[in-house]
Amino acid sequence: MTPKDTTAPAPDAFQGLVDTARFQRARRIPIPDFAYPEGVKLAVNFTLDFDAMLLRRLLNEPWGQKAKGEFGGRVGVWRIMEMFDAEDVKVTLFTPGRICELYPQVLHHVVAKGHELADHMWEHEVYADPQIEDAHLTRTLAALSQIAGKPITGTRSSHTPGLLRSKGVVYNSFTSADYLPFYELDAQGENPILQLPFHYALDDAMFFSFGWLDTPNQAQRVMDVDEVFEIWWDAFLQQYKTGGYVNFLLHPFVSGHAMRVDMLQRLIQRMKTLPGVWFPTCDTLAQHILTQHPYTPAAE
Repeated sequence: MTPKDTTAPAPDAFQGLVDTARFQRARRIPIPDFAYPEGVKLAVNFTLDFDAMLLRRLLNEPWGQKAKGEFGGRVGVWRIMEMFDAEDVKVTLFTPGRICELYPQVLHHVVAKGHELADHMWEHEVYADPQIEDAHLTRTLAALSQIAGKPITGTRSSHTPGLLRSKGVVYNSFTSADYLPFYELDAQGENPILQLPFHYALDDAMFFSFGWLDTPNQAQRVMDVDEVFEIWWDAFLQQYKTGGYVNFLLHPFVSGHAMRVDMLQRLIQRMKTLPGVWFPTCDTLAQHILTQHPYTPAAE
């Protein structure tokens, strides 16, 4: 007698998966004939989630976890930004509004060096209550724009697309749904937002994390920097050959350690040996796409 397969979803559950896949495909709109500026073969966005472990503070995790955030804000971010400045690579710091109170000197410094500030929620969390969500986003954008000296155009968050657009936010970087930039609609098929996707294979926390959100010991990863260098170089080279897109997601409390900063610098220097590699901020790339490849609603 063959044992009953208890792993297969029930017919209704499977249909739900099919419906979800169709829904997501319908709201994620590829950009036809996507192209970079003349002479550019590949754009590489280096992005930093400068949250200084705010979520861990909200979760009241042990002091050792909070200390990682303190390192990122007091040491790591300065160390990694000094490297980016030395390499003349402009980066985007996705920054919670609360960081404007905790580490304002850092933010003023990076703005003076020509880097971009973008939204990363008020305290690294989006509330379901629309009024609280609106208040937090409004407060965050006001705090960041005051330091940046100009409006904030980008986010890395699950904020409501319609709310983002009403506040002047034109791009998000909060998905791994594709390998090229694309437009994403809300659940009603409205409020298109440009998405600049990242992939967790290019997220430093996936390689250099210990005690990540109370994960068990067998889930810990503290890899050798040279091994990560090769993984990231191979990922970059594959996208370079295909004319794709690369978005590195870094955390100052993770990549701000000396050996990892050195690895990133070696990686950038190696990228520069190839022609046509562009290191824009997310806003710079977004403005190119919005101008040259604006969203066009599908014909009815």
